[in-house]
Amino acid sequence: MKQKRKVLIITYYWPPSGGAGVQRWLKFAKYLPEFNIEPIILTVDSKYASYLQIDTSLEKDISPDLKVFKTKSFEPLNLLSLFFGKKNVPYGGFTNVNKKSILQIVLRFIRGNFFIPDARVGWNKHAYKKAKEIISEYNIDTVITTSPPHSTQLIGLKLKKKLNINWIADFRDPWTDIYYYKDLLHTRLVKRIDEKKEKEVLGKADKIIVVGKSLKEIFYSKINQEKFVVITNGYDEEDFEEHKHIRPEKFTITYTGTLSDQYNIAAFIEVCEAIKSKGVDFIIRFIGNVAESKLNEFKNAGLLENVEIVNYVSHQESVKYLYNSSALLLVIPDFNGNKGILTGKLFEYLASGIPIVGIGPTDGDASEIIDECEVGKMFDYSNKTELSEYLESLIKHWEDNKINEPDDEEIEKYSRKNLTKLLTEIINKSI
Repeated sequence: MKQKRKVLIITYYWPPSGGAGVQRWLKFAKYLPEFNIEPIILTVDSKYASYLQIDTSLEKDISPDLKVFKTKSFEPLNLLSLFFGKKNVPYGGFTNVNKKSILQIVLRFIRGNFFIPDARVGWNKHAYKKAKEIISEYNIDTVITTSPPHSTQLIGLKLKKKLNINWIADFRDPWTDIYYYKDLLHTRLVKRIDEKKEKEVLGKADKIIVVGKSLKEIFYSKINQEKFVVITNGYDEEDFEEHKHIRPEKFTITYTGTLSDQYNIAAFIEVCEAIKSKGVDFIIRFIGNVAESKLNEFKNAGLLENVEIVNYVSHQESVKYLYNSSALLLVIPDFNGNKGILTGKLFEYLASGIPIVGIGPTDGDASEIIDECEVGKMFDYSNKTELSEYLESLIKHWEDNKINEPDDEEIEKYSRKNLTKLLTEIINKSI
């Protein structure tokens, strides 16, 4: 049997950390051996990490044969937590804090200007040292770095410069074009330094993988080279095998993940208010963190009694909630350049087959995929008329106990195994 090619994957987020970013490379590592590639993982020791979420249930996907190396890290976010309390330390999207408070302005300024490109950069020196040892011991010729945090890409950059290894950089989000970038309060000098680091990473990497076409266009405008490849996020078939659709007692719309200030749901709330006035009883369920401003919007519309908040749950629990829903709410943050946002939840939504109610750019990547898979509709932020018609049609279908019939063949393109096959082709062509 042909010996497996060994590939080093450097990722900050790894179980017991939770969230969609963890699952991307956890699932790739799960399926790569089936394509004759042996992944070796380098990550941060959870005792030193500053994870936003914990989900030990994801550890079930780590094969006992998988080599996982962990290192120490210097985490300024942990220090800030000691001084100011964990609830006051802002994280991506800033949904957990009041951005206008003096304390938060100071903390965001510190985070944006003293830790470039991000507050996980303290892991780099430990990870770089260990990466060199692993590359030497296992005779590795290909290294993959994945971000965010984008500081992880600087590890790949240094390895490329020092060892001239083949380097593939994977981006799940934009870098200096991320929607909350301005909230980091960078000085002009720091912003230039950050942009220079981003451009150097894009220029030096041998291949760049991105999660969507629009993100590819963002980076392509900075480095005009034919090195960009799109591999979206996806869903793992095995996570959905044992679940069955359960008809909820009330029409239930479920949203999973963070809902921050940038998520414009004003039209959705107004439509729900109108539907309620017609005597329709329903539940809007949020699984994850919801900005207080959004809860106030529901309160002002008289919908607070229809809102159900579920704190962060394991991945397996979140899948159960999907199957116990009548419709799934997908919201793309409202800002310029949002067409490329492809959240991990979209693909889990697809796998469930439950109708998706999308709010965001109708010419964006997410809208295109929803249309291709015939699993729902995307509506512009202000399109109350069509959104209302669609929601009422879903309620009627639910009342009539009708089942949604998406295009299963299109959905299967986004299975983790099929996406890993694409990754394998990139790895094998890169040498």
